[in-house]
Amino acid sequence: QVQLVESGGGLVQAGGSLRLSCVASGRTFSNYAMGWFRQHPGKEREFVATISRYGSMTAYADSVKGRFTISRDNAKNTVFLQMSSLKPEDTAVYYCTQRTLAWGGIATTRGEYDYWGQGTQVTVSS
Repeated sequence: QVQLVESGGGLVQAGGSLRLSCVASGRTFSNYAMGWFRQHPGKEREFVATISRYGSMTAYADSVKGRFTISRDNAKNTVFLQMSSLKPEDTAVYYCTQRTLAWGGIATTRGEYDYWGQGTQVTVSS
């Protein structure tokens, strides 16, 4: 049974930073690309960032490029999202997700992921 557990969300002022973590279990972590998505109230879940199996490739949504950094530690089965220069519009529930296909590359669409964490709330005050 695959489990993804996020942590690190919270309340931060605009311009501040937060680091999200996601610990995965149930499948060989290094076999799967990972991603972060977020969901604003009343909106569809949207892509934020993705990272390849060993971290050599990453991709970001235009809205976070240059401010967010995705990374992973395969020895600890953990993926991270370092968020800097946070803006009020970054306020959302952030979800960690694992790609459906083993050995697959990075992916930016929701349909290419099958396992999701419970989400962690990030609130940025102005």
